[in-house]
Amino acid sequence: MFSLRNCGLWVAASLTKKRLTLARFSGDSAAPLATKFDVIVIGGGHAGTEAAAAAARCGSRTLLLTHRVDTIGQMSCNPSFGGIGKGHLMREVDALDGLCSRICDQSGVHYKVLNRRKGPAVWGLRAQIDRKLYKQNMQKEILNTPLLTVQEGAVEDLILTEPEPEYTGKCRVSGVVLADGSTVHAESVVLTTGTFLRGVIVIGLEMHPAGRLGDQPSIGLAHTLEKLGFVVGRLKTGTPPRIAKESINFSILNKQTPDNPSIPFSFISETVWIKPEDQLPCYLTHTNPKVDEIVLENLHLNSHIKETTRGPRYCPSIESKVLRFPNRLHQVWLEPEGMDSDLIYPQGLSVTLPAELQEKMITCIKGLEKAKMIQPGYGVQYDYLDPRQITPSLETHLVQRLFFAGQINGTTGYEEAAAQGVIAGINASLRVKRKPPFVVSRTEGYIGVLIDDLTTLGTNEPYRMFTSRAEFRLSLRPDNADSRLTFRGYKEVGCVSQQRYERASWMKSSLEEGISVLKSIEFSSSKWKKLIPEASISIGKSLPLRALDVLKYEEVDMKLLATAVPAPLKKYITCRELAERLKIEATTNKGSSARRSSPTAKRLRLFDSQRCVFVL
Repeated sequence: MFSLRNCGLWVAASLTKKRLTLARFSGDSAAPLATKFDVIVIGGGHAGTEAAAAAARCGSRTLLLTHRVDTIGQMSCNPSFGGIGKGHLMREVDALDGLCSRICDQSGVHYKVLNRRKGPAVWGLRAQIDRKLYKQNMQKEILNTPLLTVQEGAVEDLILTEPEPEYTGKCRVSGVVLADGSTVHAESVVLTTGTFLRGVIVIGLEMHPAGRLGDQPSIGLAHTLEKLGFVVGRLKTGTPPRIAKESINFSILNKQTPDNPSIPFSFISETVWIKPEDQLPCYLTHTNPKVDEIVLENLHLNSHIKETTRGPRYCPSIESKVLRFPNRLHQVWLEPEGMDSDLIYPQGLSVTLPAELQEKMITCIKGLEKAKMIQPGYGVQYDYLDPRQITPSLETHLVQRLFFAGQINGTTGYEEAAAQGVIAGINASLRVKRKPPFVVSRTEGYIGVLIDDLTTLGTNEPYRMFTSRAEFRLSLRPDNADSRLTFRGYKEVGCVSQQRYERASWMKSSLEEGISVLKSIEFSSSKWKKLIPEASISIGKSLPLRALDVLKYEEVDMKLLATAVPAPLKKYITCRELAERLKIEATTNKGSSARRSSPTAKRLRLFDSQRCVFVL
């Protein structure tokens, strides 16, 4: 056995805060509840929580090591989940019994489906989330998960042993070394360190070592990984300032209301926790030439923007937008941070100018003329590891039984982190049991697209998911993630609960039965026109039409169809989700398969995917 010691120290954040009095939790890193586990997960962010919970669901005794228990589930940047492509990932995480979708259904303050005017393959479920409520609900879930122990502690090093001869790799991980020198052993280790690897926070010309505001970076692990021979890169990201709600003039801004009814993220949620009329609105404003002027005149005071380190192309700072797209107005969404929060998050205004210039810039924007800045925006620069050094199971090539998930692999976003976390946790558990890895292919899900892109192409900028990255997006819809992944998760891995499996089985059989019934009902087009005058059915030629064909019309839904033909169809509208999925199946099933098989469609799909990656 050998250990890479004295490689620096992952300095833990203060452990003096009040601790939760739960049996599973011990705040003393020098005295863990046990010294041997099946799986150790390092980091309590969105990747870490999903990885730890997934490993425990698979039956592995799991230890989650985190700087502070009170930051588990913290939303470090934007107060929202989902969106175009990202909502697909959340549905797939949920299909594998992951946590984030269910927690969002219990914590949101504004639910909306984006891209509704387009086809269901590119709809994006999204929600504004109450930060405090999400963190509380996630901590409650994690701290009450069977087989999962949570421990506060700082990890300094990895314990390494001789490799297993039947697998590739120079060595094998067998545990971790804590900051005080004590050790905890495990069969598999999952690293989900986020932006903490040699993280530095930047505001103006000031730079401070930190993984995020208020938390110290991980130095020792970064040195350990480098010594092991991992290729390390550097990325940067940023976050906007926070603004006092009462200082904003919302009356002159464009108000955006939530959907009614609200669509939940999770397949097992009948509805979200809050009624649409009780949800909070968002507001839209824009930058102007004065903002551009302040940015351009003060670039010399901004070290973050001058760094050659690559930042997020699809969520750039306001400085980057002004430089790349001069003389344009840029959207700024004013998003609530919670039901009882006094803060507003200005989405689209990520900035790293000195604090006084940030405040000056904010007051130039419509509706924010009297705004008070409570916290300045800042940039974060951090290490990541080239993801081509991991397999599709997220196990590293160099070190056996060591898995990476989240921003350590070069991604950005809560949803991308959660997706990697659930796969890493499942495979860390399977590795302990010496079972084959669980791999999602590009044809099966957006999770497969994400991991395949990372492990084969790598990335030199924070990777973000889009629907156009998926060649098979017509069939990889948010509504059918359960039929694609839940059965695999239940039968192959055991990470899916009996309740979820039964729900997915019922939905599958109900859909098959419903489609069969819709195909069996057939009338002439003239009769359908009389039954449903709202539908734009042509009666020039009175041809026979099945109910399934009628359901394809934009004006027709299952409720309208069941009103016209109540006897056989009434039972299919008692479940909202079933009625909606029958509508989607009717509009996508037949035509989509023909389009997918077309050689021209394949060429266009490839072009569209490349165009998104390189042009957007």
